[in-house]
Amino acid sequence: MPTGVAIRDVREQLFEAADRILLRDGPSGLTSRAVTDGAGFAKGVLHRHFEDFDAFLAEYVLDRSNRMDVQAAALRESAGTGTVVDNLTDAVTALFGSVAVAIVALVTFRDELRARLRRTWPAGVPVLTEAVVMIAGYLSAERDLGRIAPDAPVDGLAPTLVGTGHLLFADRRGTPPEREAVRKAVMTVLAPVLRNP
Repeated sequence: MPTGVAIRDVREQLFEAADRILLRDGPSGLTSRAVTDGAGFAKGVLHRHFEDFDAFLAEYVLDRSNRMDVQAAALRESAGTGTVVDNLTDAVTALFGSVAVAIVALVTFRDELRARLRRTWPAGVPVLTEAVVMIAGYLSAERDLGRIAPDAPVDGLAPTLVGTGHLLFADRRGTPPEREAVRKAVMTVLAPVLRNP
């Protein structure tokens, strides 16, 4: 990139490069040099926009977590349509088929990143915590519609589904699970509370 040329959407280009690197090389491959090279920028560009690399990573993780709002809204709008199991199978597959699994590994991998995230995110791993909120909101809507039992423990089912999904997709180098495997796991978790599955 020539000097003196304005770069559009620097942050987003850097975040997209981080997505590609995380998916391809995992947390150990995510360095400031790899990110700037992946975005086609000089190394100094990252440090002009972020205090340091861990500040970049913290903003990256929070940005990717905040993007789940669109997915959460779509899932909530699906309440009352299709089947509960199919809606959640699709949601879990979309969530963990994205960069989310790699972000969980990144947060686990870097102590300083976790410390920075704790300043604004008091508990849990941001992507997983948002996923629990998303699924709990959907399950609450389905409970209100009578498609799951009125006494369904939504606050226990949501983290169980997220944890189950994470375990199914955790091997980022292996073949992702088939849809039917994800559906079977979702059905197993929800079977006790489903009405007319």
